[in-house]
Amino acid sequence: MIGRLTGRLIGSEPDGTLVVDVGGVGYELTAPLGTSGRATSVEGNVTLHVHTHVREDALELYGFASAADRVAFRVLLTVSHVGPKLALSILGALDVGQLAEAVEREDVTALKRIPGIGLKTAQRISLELKGKLLGLAPAETSTVRAAPAPAARAGAESQLLNALIRMGWKPSEAERAIGSMVQFERPLGELVREALSTLAR
Repeated sequence: MIGRLTGRLIGSEPDGTLVVDVGGVGYELTAPLGTSGRATSVEGNVTLHVHTHVREDALELYGFASAADRVAFRVLLTVSHVGPKLALSILGALDVGQLAEAVEREDVTALKRIPGIGLKTAQRISLELKGKLLGLAPAETSTVRAAPAPAARAGAESQLLNALIRMGWKPSEAERAIGSMVQFERPLGELVREALSTLAR
């Protein structure tokens, strides 16, 4: 089993797919949004904590910026009807501290804001994880924070701004990239790729 990887990040897709080069071997991992921006980076190399998921027909790697994120992911997988994809979506919308507090406060509304989570799933998460995430949250976390509020924009521009912020970019950087773009009537994935290309310059 692979538990941790340290190498050069050579690929990052809007859907959370990362490719890390370790000694000439490119490992493809799926990660929550914002992981590449939060991961420990030293001399151009990033360190990701890895969950190895073995299936009958595939071996999948999931990468996380911290050991606490990986623990939260594994705990989420114990909830009925919560699979890897939904668990990643949850951790891309709420950090471990926010998730722990939402669960302990039975804040179903905060959980329902996450794409893919309805009332029943939010209630199930709150019930089944009660007490299981305590100790993972940073000590300074005191409230469940909503995702950073984007500037007043319509439709695709607002979604793009939110996506970039959740990927770890500062609001000012995201605003600058979006400001250079013209055509927004395209799939969000294409918009994110163009914005990331601008930010990488």
